[in-house]
Amino acid sequence: MIALTLFLRQGDGFAQSTDKGCLLESVPRTSRRVLHCDRGLTITVEGGARYRLLDRNGDGSTDGVALNRKAVLIDAPSSAALRGFEVVTPQAIAAVRGTRWAVDVARGKTSVFVVRGAVAVRRASSGNSVVLGPGEGVDVDTGTVPLEVRRWPVARRDALLRRLGQ
Repeated sequence: MIALTLFLRQGDGFAQSTDKGCLLESVPRTSRRVLHCDRGLTITVEGGARYRLLDRNGDGSTDGVALNRKAVLIDAPSSAALRGFEVVTPQAIAAVRGTRWAVDVARGKTSVFVVRGAVAVRRASSGNSVVLGPGEGVDVDTGTVPLEVRRWPVARRDALLRRLGQ
């Protein structure tokens, strides 16, 4: 894997080429970044997030994100689902099924919320897995308690999506 480190001044509002088939756009007056990738994949990155783009099959296109802190919002068309796009965190692996979803890493847990479509989420340490649909979320830690799918309250959903400019 190749780590990608990007330094942009906040509020510049310009796009910059990156590797792995993505174009980076800073969002004016925010610390968010938007990555426009091959085949219609869009990744919105919360300001201060620690992440790197993945090209697991070596074809030069992004097919995953390794996320260690804060949140990303993935808008993945069905073509990305066919390629097996994933968000990998210390606690979980969230794999697209053709959808839009958010992943947040904070305080030793990963939270995954689905806006549209379906996402399979599994605990990185045990393989325990669930499938989320629209409006559903799951919190994943390193424990052994089975994952529990829940419909997220509007306030929690809105707070996460607001951090991502939605």
